Amino acid sequence: MIAGFQHETNTFAPSRATYANFERGEGHPALPRGDALLALRDVNLPIGGFIRAAEAANWRLVPVVWAGASPSAHVSADAYERIAGEIVAAVQRGGFDAVYLDLHGAMVSEAFDDGEGELLARVRRAVGPRLPVVASLDLHANITEQMLSNADALVAYRTYPHVDMAATGERAATLLQALFERAKPFAKAARRLPFLIPINGMCTLLEPSRSMYALLGELERGAVHSLSFAPGFPAADFPECGPVIWGHGDEANAVEAAVAQLYDRMLRDEARWQVPFLAPDDAVSEALRLAADPRAQGPVVIADTQDNPGAGADSNTAGMLRALVEANAQDAALGLFFDPEAAARAHVVGVGATLDLTLGGESGTPGDEPFTGRFEVIALSEGSCRYDGPMMHGMQVELGPVACLRIGGVHVAVSSTKAQMLDRNLYRVAGIEPERMKILVNKSSVHFRADFEPIAHAVLVAKAPGPMTADPADLPWRRLKPGIRLRPHGPAFVAP
Repeated sequence: MIAGFQHETNTFAPSRATYANFERGEGHPALPRGDALLALRDVNLPIGGFIRAAEAANWRLVPVVWAGASPSAHVSADAYERIAGEIVAAVQRGGFDAVYLDLHGAMVSEAFDDGEGELLARVRRAVGPRLPVVASLDLHANITEQMLSNADALVAYRTYPHVDMAATGERAATLLQALFERAKPFAKAARRLPFLIPINGMCTLLEPSRSMYALLGELERGAVHSLSFAPGFPAADFPECGPVIWGHGDEANAVEAAVAQLYDRMLRDEARWQVPFLAPDDAVSEALRLAADPRAQGPVVIADTQDNPGAGADSNTAGMLRALVEANAQDAALGLFFDPEAAARAHVVGVGATLDLTLGGESGTPGDEPFTGRFEVIALSEGSCRYDGPMMHGMQVELGPVACLRIGGVHVAVSSTKAQMLDRNLYRVAGIEPERMKILVNKSSVHFRADFEPIAHAVLVAKAPGPMTADPADLPWRRLKPGIRLRPHGPAFVAP
């Protein structure tokens, strides 16, 4: 039996995920059921890789449902019970030899801190102790004891941007095959790290993350079937938030030794996981300087990291827009800006018309002030977009009405659906050719790098006011495990 349920929950974010969010998909497949899941075989998702591997092995698949929504605050109790209930009801009907679940690992619902652990526990109760249960997880999973104890194997992505999602599903299938052949559980080991990591520091294209995952791959051999490192999603306020290293294999001593070596490496490198950030004006000033270099062969890309809808923000803060306009930036573009009302008004007045609009200022974040100006409507579309970049390659998304609004030399791609700027086609659907811009401001933290670094002259990270706090030490934590450091070598958490 195969199913998927993915949500990355930022408990500090302004908006919750309802069942309607999962129905829309919001950059994910829009709630496929039954045999419709099998169409995901060619999409860069874990379930796609698992389906391909299973079909190659001539396994009979029993597809149930795949549900995903844009990161946000808590998953509503209604949405959680409807989707988890659908999966568990299928498990209870039986008729299969194993369960594979495509999960995220950082879901918090209104009722459960550990959404995936609760789901895995329900599945385990339904199938009993002997039937194999395997799950794939996001690199940003917050691994819990409940998750580890109720699954026979858990395996996480090894890239951020996540270009290995399908490959992770294939690894899950390989682990399931090994469980079939062993006919007994794997030996298991896990260690929890004592500090939180900023998400920008987790990028596997950069050090120290790149070397950490290289070492993980080297240690995965012989009696060690699988090693995973989830740096965690440092915006979920519950005691088991944070980085975890774990592994599965034939021999307990070998698995424990590999996990311990990775753990020791992380402690030695702790200081290297910290991240520097630029203020909005400083980021734009530096971008203008770099873009003026006659040797520049592509745009300077700025990550508007604290308004990343891929981490729970609403993609509608105006700090970076204001900085671009005040600096009189030319040939600049920003996207995606989530404002269905502005997109609808642009469609009413049409291309070439002007609109007086107020954008942003709705997040409730201190410093996120609204931006008011007169915009020209440059381009319109209905928002049908196919991802051609390395992440989510081949996926079709429907953004609803999209508009390109220009103020001065700044183009704003406005969307009716939240979607992280992780694919260049998300600019093109608004009539913007990203390669022709001198500056691109992407509402993303790291995922944009997969498709934008090949064209970027330089990449900067800006810390404009927004709900996705880039430095976890800045968050108003209340329920973390006492003593965990809030950033690498940062202050320890003390319960209020």
